[in-house]
Amino acid sequence: KTIPFSRKDDGADLVETSYLFQGLLCARQYFNGNDAVERELRNRIQWMWPDIEWNWFTQGQEVLYWHWSPNNGWAMNFPVRGFNECLIMYILAASSPNEKYQVSSDVYHRGWAESIFFKNGKEFYGFKLPLGFDYGGPLFFSQYSFLGLDPRGLKDRYADYWEQNKNHTLINYAYCVDNPKAFKGYGQNCWGLTASDTYDGYNAFSPTNDFGTITPTAALSAFPYTPDYSMKALKHFYFDLGDKIWSEYGFTDAFNETKNWYAASHLAIDQGPIVAMIENYRTGLIWKLFMSCPEIKTGLKKLDF
Repeated sequence: KTIPFSRKDDGADLVETSYLFQGLLCARQYFNGNDAVERELRNRIQWMWPDIEWNWFTQGQEVLYWHWSPNNGWAMNFPVRGFNECLIMYILAASSPNEKYQVSSDVYHRGWAESIFFKNGKEFYGFKLPLGFDYGGPLFFSQYSFLGLDPRGLKDRYADYWEQNKNHTLINYAYCVDNPKAFKGYGQNCWGLTASDTYDGYNAFSPTNDFGTITPTAALSAFPYTPDYSMKALKHFYFDLGDKIWSEYGFTDAFNETKNWYAASHLAIDQGPIVAMIENYRTGLIWKLFMSCPEIKTGLKKLDF
């Protein structure tokens, strides 16, 4: 059963499904033991994975749509074009082991890669940004798809994804250090703009949409890209801000020192990437697991990565 996210968003969400299966495929690769429990887990994942009807979400066109609802059909009608957090969806859709449901490379090249904000190529704070919005947008763009998908050496005709993700992060960091709006707290040890709870609701923060709210997951999920800067932020968040933003589940979602506001909430979609990306920085474990999937290797090849 679905828990409606909004009135029309009460059915299938292909992007969230993709994040789920990015994780489940890693689990399938990790639990490779021969006992009944691990075999059953692998079998369940292997039973669900080929059943995702990726091509249904093209509506017969060369692009993937985000939502479909049994009650509202295609009412939301949101075609997903890059560059943003949804790259993993296109890679999984091309990698499906079920030929009946997989999508063609044209869906990637003519759908995902065709938008006015896909290619960039400009420099911000001295860092060249191959793809995406000016200044890179929220940091989750370089994190969610890359929890399993290893950006090291990953290239296609559009970008080198290590360069893309690292420079996206460095631009976000440099902006916070520059702090053109003079918000309280910003600096070399306090940075990171991404989507989070904030004092007046929820917002996707970035250098072009900044109201003084820092989100710990932004800097901490960037550990593989900027380990020194991320470690400085981690120590500041933990030792200096301490109880204001730390509780039994780790860091709370966000804080705004200008408004003297500290979130009480924890968001799983912000906590999860911290854990996965610290492990990728330490050992590369999640990256190794996901990239070891034979279907993913086939899908990446098909899209000319």
